[in-house]
Amino acid sequence: MLEDILAGGANALGISLPEGALTQYRIYLDALLSVNAEFNLTAIEDEDQAARLHFLDALGLASRFDLGASSVIDVGAGGGIPGLALKIAAPDIQLTLLDAMAKKVGFLSEAAGLLGLPARCVWGRAEELGRAPEYRERFDVAVSRAVARLNSLAELCMPFVKVGGHFLAMKAADSDSEIAEAETAVEKLGGRLADIREYTIPGTDIIRRVAVVEKTAPTPAPYPRRWAAIQKRPL
Repeated sequence: MLEDILAGGANALGISLPEGALTQYRIYLDALLSVNAEFNLTAIEDEDQAARLHFLDALGLASRFDLGASSVIDVGAGGGIPGLALKIAAPDIQLTLLDAMAKKVGFLSEAAGLLGLPARCVWGRAEELGRAPEYRERFDVAVSRAVARLNSLAELCMPFVKVGGHFLAMKAADSDSEIAEAETAVEKLGGRLADIREYTIPGTDIIRRVAVVEKTAPTPAPYPRRWAAIQKRPL
């Protein structure tokens, strides 16, 4: 069952979950699946698969990067993975969940309320809010599990990160060429690829990666561009 998978998986990853976290993950998954048909939040509806491929995947990131009490923005949060799943495991983070779909942001706000976890849920486009003074270079960490290639994803995420902070991109094991392709983009955006950290999702043979990008300088004013320009002319 969900709780057993998560308890064993967290232990395998070296993560000590806070008291009540397993109950919170149960509440979260029930809420996620109850509205999924309407909101299309996840393609995974099997409880065991969701435990591993959503929650343990997020815990894998936490096992490879100490978030502490960082201010964290999840860009393209969707149903809240990894952001809300990380907040359960690391309640000291100051979490902002950003998505371009109002229905998804509404769900995230309701889910955070059900879980009793403070989180700022923001409806907007990353390429627009990344230019807004309220959000630009205001976060210690930006995370994303979005499907965009890393060079495009970096342009959306890095403007949110403070100098000295980090952008954490969750990627598949076979991402060597994608990561290499993105190095020029990362440098243009004021960063450097600091590390690539791997983990295996417990209970599976799936290897995941966290591309750790350090923000070394302010992102130049022209970035981020409009999404159409990012897609047409990736950095």
